[in-house]
Amino acid sequence: MIGASRRTGPPAPSPAQAPAPGTGAAQGALVRIVEASKVFGDTTNAVHALDRIDLIVHAGEFVCLVGASGCGKSTLLSLVAGLDRPSAGSVEVAGRTSLMFQEAALFPWLTTTGNVELPLRLDGVARAARRARAQELLRLVNLGDFDRKRPHELSGGMRQRVALARALAQRADVLLMDEPFGALDAMTRDVLHDEVERIWRDAGVGVLFVTHNVREAVRLGDRVVMLSSRPGRVIAEFPVDIRRPRRIDSPEVATLAASITDQLRAEVMRHGAL
Repeated sequence: MIGASRRTGPPAPSPAQAPAPGTGAAQGALVRIVEASKVFGDTTNAVHALDRIDLIVHAGEFVCLVGASGCGKSTLLSLVAGLDRPSAGSVEVAGRTSLMFQEAALFPWLTTTGNVELPLRLDGVARAARRARAQELLRLVNLGDFDRKRPHELSGGMRQRVALARALAQRADVLLMDEPFGALDAMTRDVLHDEVERIWRDAGVGVLFVTHNVREAVRLGDRVVMLSSRPGRVIAEFPVDIRRPRRIDSPEVATLAASITDQLRAEVMRHGAL
C-alpha cells in the first residue's frame, strides 16, 4: 500500500488566506472533525476507539497528536485519510490527503525513482512528466544522487525520505504522518525533523503528525493535541510558541515537553486506576 489519497470539498485556501493556526474557526480549515466517534465490533464486543473528537487543522499548520498507546491516534488518521468512516459525527477534508507510515513500505523491485513515480503513474501522468517530478522530489529530500538505488541499498532514514517524496508526489494538501520516525535512531530522526520542517514550510501543506515522543511533538508542531486513553477524546491542546528553527534538546522545548508529559502521565495513571 502506498498511502491513502483523496480530495473532498472545495480547494483549500493558500496559507496566506487561512485563519491564524489554533483559532478554531471553521473557515479556512483543511481538516474539520466534528463530534467524530469510532466503534469497532458489534454491541456484544464493541470497542470504543474514539469518542466525540473535535479538531481543526488549518492550511499550512503543523499539528501533532500525542497520547497513550491504544488511544486512537492511528484510527483518527485513518478517518482523515478516508480509509475508514466514523461511527458518528463527521470528518471533512478540503483537499487531498497523503498518509505516511512508520514503515517506509517501499516496493523492493522498484528503484527510488520508480517508487516516487508510482502515485503519479496511477494518476495518469505522462512518463516524461512523472520522471521529471520524481527527480525533483528526490532532490527535495536530498536523495537526487540515489535515484537508481533500490530500497535494500538505502539506510532506514533514506527509505523514509523516499516515502516522504512519494507522499508529496500525491499532490497532498494534508500530509498525515503516523509515527514515521519511531524506528529510527536519535541522530537520523533529528536530521529528518529538519527535513520535514523545511519541506512543510516550502510546500505550505497542512500536517497531522502522530507520535509517542512528546519532545518530537514540541520540536515540530504549531500545536500539540493530547488524546485521552481509550476511548480517545481531545483532553488538552498546547500551542507551541517557540521560535523556529527549534532543537529537540533546547531548554524551551524540554520545558514544554515536560509539562505535557506530566499531564499525559496523569492521564495514563488515571486510566489505569479505573
